[in-house]
Amino acid sequence: MANGAIAGEVTTDTAIIWTRLTRHPERNVRGLPFPKVNPQDIPSVALDPRKTAYERNALLVSLPVSEAAQLQGHALDEMEGAVPGAEGDVRVLYWREDQGSAAAIATPRASVSIANDGTHSFQLSGLAPNARYHFRAEGYASGQAVPSCTYEGAFRTAPRPTDPTPLTFTVVTCQDYPRRDDPVNGHRIYPAMARLEPDFFVHTGDFEYLDKPTPLATTVALARFKYNRIMALPFQRAFYSHVSSYFMKDDHDTLKDDAWPGQTYGDLTFAQGLALFREHLPQSDPPYRTIRWGRDLQIWLVEGRDFRSPNDAPDGPQKSIWGVAQKRWFFETVDASDATFRILISPTAVVGPDRDGKGDSHANQAFAHEGAELRQFLASRRMFVINGDRHWQYASVDPATGLHEYGTGPSSDIHASGYSDAERTPAHRYLRIRGGFISVRIARVDGQPRAIIRHHDVDGNVRFEQSETAR
Repeated sequence: MANGAIAGEVTTDTAIIWTRLTRHPERNVRGLPFPKVNPQDIPSVALDPRKTAYERNALLVSLPVSEAAQLQGHALDEMEGAVPGAEGDVRVLYWREDQGSAAAIATPRASVSIANDGTHSFQLSGLAPNARYHFRAEGYASGQAVPSCTYEGAFRTAPRPTDPTPLTFTVVTCQDYPRRDDPVNGHRIYPAMARLEPDFFVHTGDFEYLDKPTPLATTVALARFKYNRIMALPFQRAFYSHVSSYFMKDDHDTLKDDAWPGQTYGDLTFAQGLALFREHLPQSDPPYRTIRWGRDLQIWLVEGRDFRSPNDAPDGPQKSIWGVAQKRWFFETVDASDATFRILISPTAVVGPDRDGKGDSHANQAFAHEGAELRQFLASRRMFVINGDRHWQYASVDPATGLHEYGTGPSSDIHASGYSDAERTPAHRYLRIRGGFISVRIARVDGQPRAIIRHHDVDGNVRFEQSETAR
């Protein structure tokens, strides 16, 4: 179980435990580096006149080189970081911390195969609210009664909507294997976040970059390789297994830069990208959801890829990132909520400001109509936004509506780029072109609810702090 196990999509009484059976207990740290691609193997697809100028520019970021050209005769399992899957059975035992392992409940065994990359998600129900649970994932060779491997973890369920429970959560975005800041262990933000003992964690997307070297994930096999490699990093693996987690996706972990439905990246299709994300991380259906964490907090995790219009379509009332059904659901569930703090967590920016030339978010002119609609609605409900995607940390206030937005910044300093201090605008309350994460503390002080939003650097040091008052 080189990828460990993850407790995700946690509510007051349910959770999903994801795990994967692997051939070896760790990634292949002594494997071969990916060979340099010969210039003649780089395709001219980016210059295809049948593609729009927008699509051609996006492809030029990372041209989709074939799997054969990247491996040059080597097997994928030989490569550095490889985590090949295995066939067999898996199950999960789980128990409340205050009851001990003697009260463990066991799920039925489930068979896994190479066809699903050795993965399985277990749906747990009937859990107690605001309770600490421990679990043990077990892997078995087919037909064997004794497990050949185990992995232990823990998570906390959400409090009841009537309970004013103090809590802390963290939010991150944008990580990939080549830009990790600890070559052996992964990204330093994970032990830094663990020291805060968060009740839950949200990854807003770009969990891995399928379209960035190396390798370029132009096939299902290469995409699986990249997911499994980053999830076997010790910092990531340890954190995900002990914190209630929610994983959102964006463009790079769906397919490629600025992706929308119907596109391809080499031999990888958009539909395959969606399936691979669900295969490798615990997910709910539909992919947009809202979760209540006690009396004072409700979060909305929205889906920004599955239902979007093409980025290069003319703007207007019909053009959308969220789609009609999701937007209706969002408006209705927000207005039905009596939570003290209602927070939108978005894969991409709603306020910005963003850099010139971008056309992929509600902060861009490409989606100006829907962006203005959402900013007006969010401000009128006294909500605020935490977003990923942008490779710099910021806090901003929309000049037209007063809506507050907090950008997490990427998961490492080496990943930070695309903006500069010289581009600071009057909308910025904070701007730092570095990596890190956001933490939010929800608590009552003298009976009054407070939400304290903090920007941290990659080692956990606080760089900016803002307090939001109750609506």
